[in-house]
Amino acid sequence: MQMMALAASKLAALGATVNSVNLGSHQLPDGQHLPLPPVILGELGKDPQNPTVCFYGHVDVQPARREDGWKTDPYTLTEIDGNLYGRGSTDNKGPVLAWINAVETFRALKLAIPVNFKFIIEGMEEAGSLGLEKLLEEEKQCFFSGVDFIVISDNLWLSKKKPALTYGTRGNACFFVEVEGGDKDLHSGTFGGIVHEPLMDLIALLDSLVDPTGHIQIPGIYDSVAALTEEERKLYESIEYDIEEHKNNSGVKKFLYSSKEEILLHLWRYPSLSIHGIEGAFHEPGIKTVIPAKVIGKFSIRQVPYMDLSVVKQQVEEHLKNVFSKRNSPNKLKVSMPLGAKPWVADVNDPLYKAARRAIKTDTTTLKEPKCLQPSSWRYQSYVGSYMKRPAQRLTTDRPSSQN
Repeated sequence: MQMMALAASKLAALGATVNSVNLGSHQLPDGQHLPLPPVILGELGKDPQNPTVCFYGHVDVQPARREDGWKTDPYTLTEIDGNLYGRGSTDNKGPVLAWINAVETFRALKLAIPVNFKFIIEGMEEAGSLGLEKLLEEEKQCFFSGVDFIVISDNLWLSKKKPALTYGTRGNACFFVEVEGGDKDLHSGTFGGIVHEPLMDLIALLDSLVDPTGHIQIPGIYDSVAALTEEERKLYESIEYDIEEHKNNSGVKKFLYSSKEEILLHLWRYPSLSIHGIEGAFHEPGIKTVIPAKVIGKFSIRQVPYMDLSVVKQQVEEHLKNVFSKRNSPNKLKVSMPLGAKPWVADVNDPLYKAARRAIKTDTTTLKEPKCLQPSSWRYQSYVGSYMKRPAQRLTTDRPSSQN
C-alpha cells in the first residue's frame, strides 16, 4: 500500500492526473479477506497531435528476508561498488522509476514531450495480478480510448553487452496438488509403517512429472507445440549468448543442455515444468518425527503458443489421477490450477519495434523472454488493438526474485 501511494505521488508531481482505483479484497484459503492494493491509472498530456503511449509496471515484489542469504537488508536500497541492491530494484520498481525519471528529464531540460502518457501501475503482479483483469475490461472503452501503443518494461537482456527487445513470452499455468489423509498429524513412532502417508503419495506424484533430462512426462503435453523447422533453428545460431556467463550468474555448475541453441530453445520455444515447494511438510531446522495429515505440492508449467490452458489443466489432472490410482491409497487427492497466464508473441517488424531499435541507437537482440508475461497483460494488445513491446532494462546478473 505504501509503494502504491509513493508511485501515485511521483506521478502527481509530474503533473499527471492520477486515479487510484480500489480493487476490493481477496479471500484467502483460510476464509480471511485481504484488502488488495489499488491500481494506479495516470494520464499526462492530451495533445491530439501526439501519439499516446501507455506504460505498465508493478511495484510489488517477491518476499525477501536477510536470513535467506541477502548480504544487505533487502528492503533498504544499498549501493555497493556502483551497483544498487534491494528487493525490487530490478523487478520492477527500478524500471517504473526509470520511466518517471525520463519524463522528469524532459521537464528539467525544457524539452517538449513528443507523446501523451498513460500509466498503469499495480501492486499484485507477483501474486497473479489479482483484480487487474476485471479492471482492464471495465476500462476498455474509457482509459484505453486513444491509446496507440503499450509498453512493458519487466524483462531482461540476454547478455551484458547487447540491449534486448522482447517479442514473446511463455505463459504460466500454476498448479496445487493436495493429498489429505486423516484429520490430524500422526507420530511416526506410533503409525509409521502402517498408514498411507500423504507426503509419500505427494512425492510420488511430483516425481512423475518430469524425467532427469527435463522432459515433461504428462501424456499429450507436447501435442500442440509446433514442429521446429531447420530455418527456425538457424535463427538461434546468430544470437549472442554466453553459456559460461549464464552459469556463473546463476551459480549452477551445469545446465541440462550443452549447446547454445538447445538452451535457448528450451528457454523460449518449448514448455517446461518446475516444482516450487511443499506446503504442510516440516521445514524448520531440527527434527520433527511427524507424519503430516495434509500436504500441498506446488508446481508450474511454462506453456508456449498453441498450448490451450484448459487442455493443459485437463492433461495434468488426468495424469496425476492416473498415477495416484496406481498407489491404491485411501488418501484424498485434489488438483487445482489457481493461476493461468497465456503465452504472447508479437511481430518484430511492426513500427513500434522499429522505433525502439532507432531509439536504442545500437545493435539489439530481439528475443523471446523466459519470464512469464503478467497474467492480464496479454489482454492489453487485444483491448487497444495496437502493438506492444518490451524494452529490457535489466541484466541477467541482476538476479530478479533472488538474493544479492
